Amino acid sequence: MNTLYPEAGMSMVKVLERLGHTVDWHEDIYCCGQPAFNAGYWDEARQVATPVVKKLAADGSDAIVIGSGSCGAMLKVFYRDLFANTALAGDATALGDRTWEFSDFLVTKLGRLIEQVRGLELIEMRDAETCCGFGGTFCAKFPAISTAMGEVKCASAAETEAEYIVSNDASCLMQIQGILDRQHKPIKTLHLAQVLARQ
Repeated sequence: MNTLYPEAGMSMVKVLERLGHTVDWHEDIYCCGQPAFNAGYWDEARQVATPVVKKLAADGSDAIVIGSGSCGAMLKVFYRDLFANTALAGDATALGDRTWEFSDFLVTKLGRLIEQVRGLELIEMRDAETCCGFGGTFCAKFPAISTAMGEVKCASAAETEAEYIVSNDASCLMQIQGILDRQHKPIKTLHLAQVLARQ
């Protein structure tokens, strides 16, 4: 997030603080370990993820809010498997219970919806739930399939004639914007936090 979409991270902080939350950012946490985990290198994933579990387990926060659905899923769901039968199993489970993806936190925990943004017309694309094809290491292992999936997603977006595609996942935004740019389409991508921060 802080490398590829720093404005989205700053927007998340702005939105959360506007809603009355105190935000603490751990600059020494770099990666959740998902690329290695998805590639089947669980030992290497554990090496990357161990400092994350230790740091967040000790920070005392009520909620951990993540601006990427795939990283959120790693902490919330897959850390339980990754750290099962280890000394960090309990911490990983407790961490998952406190972890929220940003949009889920706003909708489920706080009841804030994108439809409430002033001046925004929400146009749902056809097959909105269909994957863009990025999928962590999937795009590297199967580039032709990944690109084809992304092109289908971009075609659905173009049919809406919308100006922006809004997503809650940085990797999806990167995949979709890259394809749109190669196709010379005028549609731009924005992280949900950026939309909400502009309100």
